[in-house]
Amino acid sequence: MSAGQTSGPIYRDSRDLTPFGDAQVRTPVRDLADGVGGILHSALGGRNGALLSVDGPVPRLKRLPGKAAKTVYDAVFHNTDPNRLIAAGRAHPGWAGLCYVMAGLLAYKQGGYLRASELLQRGLTTRNDDDANQFASGYLTRVVTRVEVAERIDVPVLFSEEAVFLALSHSLRETGHLEAALHTVSSLPPSLPAALARCSLAHSLGRDKEVVVWTEGLLNSDDLAAALLLLRARSLRRLGAHASAQSALKEVLRRRKTHLALRNDALTDRALLLLDNGRKSLNPRDWLRGKPELETFEVIRKDVEERRLWEQEWKQLDRE
Repeated sequence: MSAGQTSGPIYRDSRDLTPFGDAQVRTPVRDLADGVGGILHSALGGRNGALLSVDGPVPRLKRLPGKAAKTVYDAVFHNTDPNRLIAAGRAHPGWAGLCYVMAGLLAYKQGGYLRASELLQRGLTTRNDDDANQFASGYLTRVVTRVEVAERIDVPVLFSEEAVFLALSHSLRETGHLEAALHTVSSLPPSLPAALARCSLAHSLGRDKEVVVWTEGLLNSDDLAAALLLLRARSLRRLGAHASAQSALKEVLRRRKTHLALRNDALTDRALLLLDNGRKSLNPRDWLRGKPELETFEVIRKDVEERRLWEQEWKQLDRE
């Protein structure tokens, strides 16, 4: 099924376990705090912020690993240069797909979106040996990628298909390939992060009807759902369904624990809705709709006046 063909909601996740962490809403203050915190963490002997992130300690390499496993292990966990992973893939062709994917995730973390999109696409189309797949299942399951699924909304994702495809979709979005980004994320199973990424792209492409269908029945259960409801309200507003848009914004504001930035966005959007309604009531076209009635009244009034004058003149003629 290609992008834009889903006939119902896309946010319900039917899986028992997901690799997603809690969503984080970025603000200027939070970005500053994260930057200072990262510097302090590195200064105190923590993990370098340019390395791939790991949930917990870095897994220890087993005794007597093969040459390829040792090379890739060092390039993944103790290296900040994607070129080293690319070189490892060239040296061990059976591991090339995995190396390109990890190099793409590393480039993505460092903000190299164009290179990340190229490496991730190449890694996804390159087949791995069984040894590389076993390495991935044994050592990479705690690698975390912090993916931007919509503007200001980040989600930590454990190494998985979702992590790779969401990172690829965001990289394509940043490089201006919105259609390709939407197609990429459309292949993922239903979940709130994937739904938010998909609806954000569809909204940017002007596919408001699809956004409305995909978010039908959504409730504000967390910040991801609140962000989705904001997109739903904006699409409804562009479609002219102001009452439904108002209901979506009301649902965003219903949950008190909704992030302040999202609540502020909802309040702003609600004010814009009121402004749109005010403009509609003051539309000059509405004034013109009453003009024929006014003109008709003026014609009748003139006819009565002329008849009265004619009767007066007739009476004067009779007297004469």
